[in-house]
Amino acid sequence: MLTYDRCAPIPNRQTPTPKQPIVAANPFGVHVLFKCLKGSAIVLPDKYTFPSLIKVCSNELALREGTVIHGCVVRCGFESDVFVGTSLIDLYGKCKEIVCARKVFDQMCDTSEVTWTAMMVGYLNFGDLEGAKVIFDEMPKRVIGSWNAMVCGYVKFGDLVNARKIFDEMGNRNVVSFTLLIDGYAKSGDMVSARFLFEQAPKVDLVAWSALISGYVQNGQPNEAVRIFAMMQDKNVRPDEFIVVSLMSACSQIGNLQLAKWVDSYVATCSIDLQRAHVVSALIDMNAKCGNMERAGSLFQKMPKKDLISYCSMIQGFSMHGRGVEAVQLFGQMLEEGLIPDSVAFTVVLTACSHAGFVEEGCRYFNLMKNDYCIVPSADHFACIVDLLGRAGQLEAAHEIIKCMPVEPNAGAWGALLGACKLHGNTELGNIVAGRLFEVEPNNAGNYVLLSNIYAAADQWSDVAEVRDRMRERGLQKKPGCSWI
Repeated sequence: MLTYDRCAPIPNRQTPTPKQPIVAANPFGVHVLFKCLKGSAIVLPDKYTFPSLIKVCSNELALREGTVIHGCVVRCGFESDVFVGTSLIDLYGKCKEIVCARKVFDQMCDTSEVTWTAMMVGYLNFGDLEGAKVIFDEMPKRVIGSWNAMVCGYVKFGDLVNARKIFDEMGNRNVVSFTLLIDGYAKSGDMVSARFLFEQAPKVDLVAWSALISGYVQNGQPNEAVRIFAMMQDKNVRPDEFIVVSLMSACSQIGNLQLAKWVDSYVATCSIDLQRAHVVSALIDMNAKCGNMERAGSLFQKMPKKDLISYCSMIQGFSMHGRGVEAVQLFGQMLEEGLIPDSVAFTVVLTACSHAGFVEEGCRYFNLMKNDYCIVPSADHFACIVDLLGRAGQLEAAHEIIKCMPVEPNAGAWGALLGACKLHGNTELGNIVAGRLFEVEPNNAGNYVLLSNIYAAADQWSDVAEVRDRMRERGLQKKPGCSWI
């Protein structure tokens, strides 16, 4: 715990003091502050200028200077001033020195709504939801900003039950109140509640639109994200770059080339800055995954500084559209340019090798990842190797990989091997693998269908009937195919 410095030098109090801040919140403020405290400055701090000086130190790097100011505050006799005291609480709260903040709070004779809110937010910054709730309950008067801060605190720590309880108790709610909870529900994956609240809100801002769209994208519902964007267009709401990036991500998931071309055209005509790295990377990813490799390549080549994300988007695009040689070559080019691949990049290139049947290259990259880049293979990396070997017909080798994995095999690894058993007509191994998959994913109808197809290809119709009976017992149905045409 830090304490304020009561021994800070006090300047000559006879010097006249103006009624405006000495310094603004800038990197040079601390230097001005110490000149002031050492008596070398013409202007002295008072109850009007102390809050500005304290604000300069409202981060952990300048906390020591803040404690010096606190000592000066005490010796100058301004510790009882509501504005100065509130500024000190805000300083200590932001720096997570909650004991110091509470000491200042308890010693204040006069407080305001802002004082109570600063103390509550200090507890929230410290991660003490219970302490924040106590302050919230004891507040003599609650302003809407105090209510929203409490909702925000619960949302931040994933307690949506209590966040909703506070929200429901609010007498007056503003657009921020709704947006906080919409964003919380969306990030937790509860899109039903997010959408309901969105539709109940008397007014929503751009942040709420963005939260809903990105929520649908992140929770694997890209079609809904596109529908919400269309709703924005109908209401003449102008999207920002974050919403457009979420829309591009939705298009990437859908893989609809026609929609991707429309989005590309739309972005070109609006005020979105295409020079920003995350925007152009999303545009490359969308075009690559939707099959417009020419457009993706053009954007990629024009990038002044190519990053790992844009490289992976291009590699994945080549891989998805049967251009495995170019995918592997581009990964090699990325390494030559000095970019350091992460675990995701290796997943992308291993998948490309698997789809292209490059067994030797895939195994080499897998070893490179472990030995040269010291990346511990995840279950997904092993699933890629299993898929690589399985597609190449090396089913027993793939099975041995799974049995020797240092991590628990996931459904991806078992599923890849089951797909390989179907591809190569290995009924015996397929039956073993399907049994493990049924344990991992007991309600995934696709696994039952795949095993049924393996039996059907081998004319084992009694086994086909048995698998279908098991599906009926579990209430599982084969998902119908769909088309964007």
